[in-house]
Amino acid sequence: MSDVDEITQLVLRERQGRDRGWWDQMKACFHPESEVFLSWIHGTGYEFTEGSRKMSESGFRPVHRASPPVIHQHGDRAVLELPLVIDARIPFNGVETDLSSHTRMVYQVERSDGEWKIKVLNAIYEKDMVSPAMPGTTLVVDLELLKTFRPSYRFVAYHISLGGRKMVDDLYGDDQPEGVKALYDKAFAWMRA
Repeated sequence: MSDVDEITQLVLRERQGRDRGWWDQMKACFHPESEVFLSWIHGTGYEFTEGSRKMSESGFRPVHRASPPVIHQHGDRAVLELPLVIDARIPFNGVETDLSSHTRMVYQVERSDGEWKIKVLNAIYEKDMVSPAMPGTTLVVDLELLKTFRPSYRFVAYHISLGGRKMVDDLYGDDQPEGVKALYDKAFAWMRA
């Protein structure tokens, strides 16, 4: 396989492992010193895998619907962007709903000892939406509370707040383009180093 094929398969295997509950496959995609920064975790790839396993065991199993990735490679390092929609069926104020979050996953991958591994994984949140799963069901939302959350991940943050938790507010999102630019600049500088 070419480098592009190997890198593509690496990130698709990571996503497949996450969605199918194939935890060994997911964990094997990460470098031991990897870093993951998403809505619910800032830790290593191994911690992300374990947290995903626990989340799945609790009954929360989002599905990641990926679009074709774009890869930029320089020698043994590459930056890959994977657009996707994260779909989850969740209770929302007592109503069964479908929550969709449009994101771009930005992977920094590196070849070491002939094998590509994920070193860094960040998400850029674009927008999200929620709708009742059953036609004719009324979804009641606290609009004042909803307005306190950033537009790029408003409903994800609202859902997390309904569970009594607080979502971090410094995630990468298209509503804050300067942060997104800094993320890309840092990733591409790392790739060329």
